[in-house]
Amino acid sequence: MADLEGSLLQALNAQECIADSGEFAKSQGVEHMVLVGTIRSLQASEMIIAEDIDHFRYALTEEAQGYLTAGSPEAQVFNAVPAGEEGISLAELKSKVPGEAGDVGFKQAMQQKWLALDKSKGEPRVVRKAASIEDRTQALLADVAAGKELGKAEAEAAKKRKLIKPEQWKTYKLTKGPKFALERKKPATDLTHEMLAKGTWRTQEFKDYNFNALGVPPSSGHLHPLLKVRSQFRKIFTQMGFEEMPTNQYVESSFWNFDALFQPQQHPARDAHDTFFLTKPAATPSERGVPADYMQRVQSVHESGGYGSAGYGYSWKVAESEKNLLRTHTTAVSSRMLYRLANQPGGFRPAKYFSIDRVFRNEAVDRTHLAEFHQVEGLVCDRGLTLGDLIGVLNQFFSRLGLKKLRFKPAFNPYTEPSMEIFSYSEQLGKWMEVGNSGMFRPEMLRPMGLPEDVNVIAWGLSLERPTMILYGIDNIRDLFGHKVSLSMVRRNPICRLGL
Repeated sequence: MADLEGSLLQALNAQECIADSGEFAKSQGVEHMVLVGTIRSLQASEMIIAEDIDHFRYALTEEAQGYLTAGSPEAQVFNAVPAGEEGISLAELKSKVPGEAGDVGFKQAMQQKWLALDKSKGEPRVVRKAASIEDRTQALLADVAAGKELGKAEAEAAKKRKLIKPEQWKTYKLTKGPKFALERKKPATDLTHEMLAKGTWRTQEFKDYNFNALGVPPSSGHLHPLLKVRSQFRKIFTQMGFEEMPTNQYVESSFWNFDALFQPQQHPARDAHDTFFLTKPAATPSERGVPADYMQRVQSVHESGGYGSAGYGYSWKVAESEKNLLRTHTTAVSSRMLYRLANQPGGFRPAKYFSIDRVFRNEAVDRTHLAEFHQVEGLVCDRGLTLGDLIGVLNQFFSRLGLKKLRFKPAFNPYTEPSMEIFSYSEQLGKWMEVGNSGMFRPEMLRPMGLPEDVNVIAWGLSLERPTMILYGIDNIRDLFGHKVSLSMVRRNPICRLGL
């Protein structure tokens, strides 16, 4: 490429003008398109000026290439018909000139009255009508192949028969530009210390600064879809007057995760098949995290009941409540907050809490389940709350998410009564789907904490992953959360606006 550029500049310097770049490319033995790249580069540096030269010609089609030697279809058909009155049958003629050439040739020969169809002897026979012919079509194709110009009528007729096709190309007339030189000097892109010290900056050519260039995009972080949806949930809760609970403690004791929620120690959820228990440290001594009088009240309500309950009638063990685990729900945080609320100085005050954070379950991993996921939980603690209040709050909360059609189904939870599963109709999916769980915390959970008799707590929870998967069109939870997540998906995912 450097040799070609040098040859071009030398020729232009000697001749002052290169009339046609196509001819110059032939003299250098290179394809014209290779030379075009050099011309564009020199033109951008203002070393040469290039003026367009438009070219046009007709070229033979692939079909016409064969007629140069064999003759046009009509000539082939004429030559296949023997001289004399006997002629040849149509079937024999087609066998001698088969295919499209035979059909087109017969039609053209008949139009030019070279041949005739004799029906006087029964079976039609093709006979010669002209003693000899001049194959003008073949001559025309030869002229095209030789680069000769065609008349307008001849060209249109040949194009109609698809024997020729137009070709257009462009070459250039080259003259010296304002910065012409026999050797290209690469302009500097930076002003260096050496240029300043030696004074060479005075004569050095610098590359023009492109103020329209976008530049290199700065590297930056990208929010994961879960974080975008979580921020929208947090905004909805705060708009409704809720206060966020501290959820930075993944490891919980079994007491706050299960016992404080009136969940019996023999419940299947407390089995190692469903919960991740820690081996080191395996337990938290009860005196370090649970007041003795509160633990005594929890033990009593489990064993013998109270507050209108018969209890579970088993021997409650302190050692079982001390086992450490990865929290299975953020309700463990809710139990701590409610106990703190019940025992705060100045007496009880109503409160609205929410939390959004990670929980852990010992579950088989598949396209809809993971061993860790995010739980969204909200609760309202106040005097005289009823199931109607819960349904009203749920309608308000989910309508802000854009889910305005709700249904409720009775359910069972160890620490809520009554309990309800929440269903919503998805316009996007065209069906009813379960979106969460809800209920009213049982007196057996609230009264041992010290909350007044007339205080009730309504609560609900849902996962963060399910609405995120629906919003972003993800059908496998492992593509959303975990080590298989594509970083390009994180970079490309759009913003999240719930309820629009």
